[in-house]
Amino acid sequence: MNFIRLSLVLGIVSGSLVLGAELSPPEKNFETLWKTFNERYAFFELRKVDWQKQYKTYRPKVTKETTDEELFNIMCEMLKPLKDGHVNLKAKGLKKKIFNPEELPRFSKEFNTRKLEKAYQAMVRKTLKDQGFGDTQRATALFEYSRSKDFGYLLITEFEGVKRKKLGPALDKVLAEMKGIKGLIIDIRLNPGGTDQCLYQIASRFADKKRVGHIRKSRRKSGEGEDGFSELKTRFLKPATDAGPNGIFTGPICLLTHGASYSAADAFAMVMTELPHVTIIGEPTNGIFSNMLEKKLPNGWKYTLSFQVYYAADKKCYEGKGIPVDIEVLNKRTDLEKGEDPLIIKSLEVLSQK
Repeated sequence: MNFIRLSLVLGIVSGSLVLGAELSPPEKNFETLWKTFNERYAFFELRKVDWQKQYKTYRPKVTKETTDEELFNIMCEMLKPLKDGHVNLKAKGLKKKIFNPEELPRFSKEFNTRKLEKAYQAMVRKTLKDQGFGDTQRATALFEYSRSKDFGYLLITEFEGVKRKKLGPALDKVLAEMKGIKGLIIDIRLNPGGTDQCLYQIASRFADKKRVGHIRKSRRKSGEGEDGFSELKTRFLKPATDAGPNGIFTGPICLLTHGASYSAADAFAMVMTELPHVTIIGEPTNGIFSNMLEKKLPNGWKYTLSFQVYYAADKKCYEGKGIPVDIEVLNKRTDLEKGEDPLIIKSLEVLSQK
C-alpha cells in the first residue's frame, strides 16, 4: 500500500514524474520544462539527444532545496546537447538570465566582436563602390540597395518589422531602381530571420511561376500521426500579384549566405534555391527553420523550442545542416586587410557570364 501511494505521488510515466501538489516549486518547474520538450520538441533524433537519459541524469539534482540559480544551471546543462539556436531559456531576476545552446557558426567565430562585424560591413560597401556601385540607400528598415550600370545589390537585413502593406511599395521602389540591370545580388548574410509571411512576400518578387516553396509538419501534444506530428502542409511560392511596373525581377540572381543566416533566412534560401535563375554563393545557412514555440514555467521563466520540421520541395530536411551553396566562398578576417569582399567579386563574375 505504501508503495502504491508513493507511486501515485512520484509516479513515473514515460520517464517523467507526474506533476502534482507534492512537488516543490523547483521540482515542478523542472518537470514542466522537461515534459514540454518531451511532448513538443521536434529534433531529438536529428540532434542525437536521448531525452529520457537527460531526465535520469538531471532530475535527481533538483530538490525542494534547489535555489533558482542552481535550477537555472541544471536546466541549461540539460538543454545544452540540443545545440539548437531556437532553444532559449530566459530567467527573470538572475544575473545570468538568458541561455541558448547554439554552437556559433564559423563566420561568427571569425568576426567575433561588434568592431569586426562593422569592419566587415564597411568592407562590403567599399567593394561595391570599387566595382562601380553607387552609395547604398535604404527602403524601410529591411532593405539597403545600390546598383551599377549593369548589376544591382540588395541587402535584406531581416524578415520582420515592416507591415505587409508597406513592404510591397518598398519592394516596388527597390526593383524600379534596378530597371535594366543584367543581374542582381541578394545578400542575407548576418540576417537573424523573421517570419514566413515576410520572406514569401519578398521571394514572390523573384518567382517565375508557381512552385513548391516548402513542406512543413508540426509536433503536437496530440499528433495526428503515430510520431506525434501533424500532417504535412505544402506552401507554394507564386509570382507577386500586387507588384508595380518593374516590380518583379526574374533575371540572374546570386544569393549570398553564410552560417549567420538564421531561421527565416534559412527558409528564404530554401525557397529561392528552387528558382532556376538563382545561384547561391558563400557558405550553408545556419539550419534552424522552425518557428519558435514560446512557453512559460510556473515561476515565470520563459523558454522556446523548435516544434516544426521544414522540408524543401524535394522533401529533404536541412535542419542542423543549412541550405547548401552552389559555389563555396568564405569570408575571412584577412578580407579586411585586402579591403575586398570575395563573395561580391565572385557574384559579379558569375553574373557577367549569364
